[in-house]
Amino acid sequence: MPSSRQTVAALLLAASAVGGALCALPCLAAPWTLQVKDSSGAPLAGAVVAVELKGQGSHAPPGTSAQMAQRDRQFQPGTLVVQTGTAVNFPNFDTVRHHVYSFSPIRRFELKLYAGTPAEPVVFDKPGIAQLGCNIHDKMTARIIVVDTPLFATTDAQGQAKLDLPPGQHQVVFWHSRLGNDAPRRQPLVIPAGAPGSQTLELRD
Repeated sequence: MPSSRQTVAALLLAASAVGGALCALPCLAAPWTLQVKDSSGAPLAGAVVAVELKGQGSHAPPGTSAQMAQRDRQFQPGTLVVQTGTAVNFPNFDTVRHHVYSFSPIRRFELKLYAGTPAEPVVFDKPGIAQLGCNIHDKMTARIIVVDTPLFATTDAQGQAKLDLPPGQHQVVFWHSRLGNDAPRRQPLVIPAGAPGSQTLELRD
């Protein structure tokens, strides 16, 4: 039978191991700049960039929500990025009713003629692209990009997105409106421990 001193030592060792595991990702994460360019080398603003972490959970925590509004007979924003499992609300701020729908394979739904905010949000539980429309106003279109990671951003005017990334062999997923409803592009991304850096992503139509 182990002595009390041995038992305490074992507990401290276990606690240290757990603490190290919990600390590993945030403590070792480093700032990275991911720049999206087209095939001619021009930076692309408004591109979606997401990094899927190897071995990490992909679904959003319970209660995660986002909003795709309708205002001035337009969807706002025109492109919404969410993590899988996110509940999206569709508030209508216009004085006319809208009929919002998506026939995209990742999430098919219809919110028939309504004003205000529907009682139930729409949960997007599969990654991919959902094209939105309105049965009443044909010019109203938007997209919801669903990604399997909490690490995502939209590029600025220089085509850059900045993320704190932990070390490891990951996958970077990127998309721009030039691709339409085509699947996002993806490529491997290797992040060394504790080292800030940058990576250029070429988006070929």
